[in-house]
Amino acid sequence: MLVVEALDLIILGRQLTRIGERAMRGGDLGGDEETTPAATLPAGALIVMRDVLAHPGSSITDITARTGLPQSYVSESVNKLRVKGIAEINADPADRRRTLVRLTPGQLDQVARHSARDADEVLRQALGDVDDVVVLQAITVLTELADRLRAESGGSALSQLAAARTAGG
Repeated sequence: MLVVEALDLIILGRQLTRIGERAMRGGDLGGDEETTPAATLPAGALIVMRDVLAHPGSSITDITARTGLPQSYVSESVNKLRVKGIAEINADPADRRRTLVRLTPGQLDQVARHSARDADEVLRQALGDVDDVVVLQAITVLTELADRLRAESGGSALSQLAAARTAGG
């Protein structure tokens, strides 16, 4: 029977985070990296951005609960998104103390494209000199694992864009 050690999961998570960040930044391939307002955001702010894409009109508390990020970090990230013109914040009409967050209509397409960046090539580079079959197996396992662990995320970034468009009008 195989056993996964807790520390190995933590290390794997950190390594996958770095790989994901490289993919989000264009893979450090020296190619034509798409310049978007989100391109310079830290990973946590990108997580918040994707959550807001999936759940427009959410409160900071709701985003915090779904992402698992600290509330202070979510608030800071939302402010960064607002300053970059990616998100807009409004007081909740039912409770003026709550702040509701949604992406700006002009940014929905860019956010969905940015969130849906393909990480396959960066993952292939990280795995090193291995057979294409091994790379495909790793991508398959990671995709299935991400799908199973993605709690209430609304699915892929592209399906989140469709849902956001439907909710917005």
